Amino acid sequence: MATPQRDELPVAGLTTGQLARLLGVSPTTLRSWDRRYGFGPASRADGRHRRWSPDDVAMAREMCRLTATGTPPAEAARTARLRARGSAGPDGPDEWPPVPSDRADGAEGTAPRAGSGLPLGRVRSECRGLARAAVRLDAEDVRELLRRAVAHHGPAVAWEEVMSPALQAVGRKWQSSGERGEQGEQYVEVEHLLSWHISAALRHYYLDAARPRRAATGAPVLLSCLPGEQHTLPLDVLTAVLGDEGLAVLMLGGSVPADALITAVRRVASLAVVLWAQTGDTADLALARRVAGARWGVRGARTQTPVLLCGPGWHQVTDAAEPPGLTYVTSLHDAVRTLTGLRREHPSR
Repeated sequence: MATPQRDELPVAGLTTGQLARLLGVSPTTLRSWDRRYGFGPASRADGRHRRWSPDDVAMAREMCRLTATGTPPAEAARTARLRARGSAGPDGPDEWPPVPSDRADGAEGTAPRAGSGLPLGRVRSECRGLARAAVRLDAEDVRELLRRAVAHHGPAVAWEEVMSPALQAVGRKWQSSGERGEQGEQYVEVEHLLSWHISAALRHYYLDAARPRRAATGAPVLLSCLPGEQHTLPLDVLTAVLGDEGLAVLMLGGSVPADALITAVRRVASLAVVLWAQTGDTADLALARRVAGARWGVRGARTQTPVLLCGPGWHQVTDAAEPPGLTYVTSLHDAVRTLTGLRREHPSR
């Protein structure tokens, strides 16, 4: 979330309520920081109302940034004050606070909402920080927190324990707000921001990791959403994880036309085809059968490619029977296990 430049702030300074709205935190949080850590505005207007100067605002923004990375509030307050006084460089007294360890949440991290207003439950500190930054619409913090999480944990753990819980909490908040007659739509923009940056972080991770593998051989896994299906995020996750497993990936993206999908399958000697359907409306079983029946290779030695059906939409249109050439995949781990198994079975592809 962009913060106004110092010369754009009111000369008299901001009230606590105004600053709270600017930062996306509650006034109670700001007062709590002041009471517990002596972290408050330096002056009062008319001797009564506290006003936050431009320097105070910068200090408070730094406090939000640090706590979003999982830094304990007391340490974050101390560092923010040092930076405000110029006693610390842009990376803090020693270095930017590291990504928190893999430990389970301690007493400080068990609050169900963790200051974000979202029903998070017990999650990693990175997830709490990501949720706080997303609710503030602070794109810079969201991007950096995601980058650190993927680099530290790898894409699979980062998705399952940091990204996905935050997204699910936003969805639950949006739904519950609507049921209570509140303005649940205010969390739609949070979900869009978070989804976009998660997708970007995973794609950047895959592309960066793919550079050293330019000489790698092996048939790629072809990933595609069906016609009308725009939810590409699950395939972005799978792409990043498969890259870590050393598998090449050919990602076609969202809402791929049926004829284009069939053409791609016939042109590419892929290890497998993964078809994603988020809802029953886009889970086209007839098209999936066409993909499974498509052949590639030279005349007289043509073969077919295994097809994996991924996403909750398939369960709405199929029964327990598994059509020939089609494999139902129920989870990210199931998909990775199946695809790495295919590579072992067909090393020449």
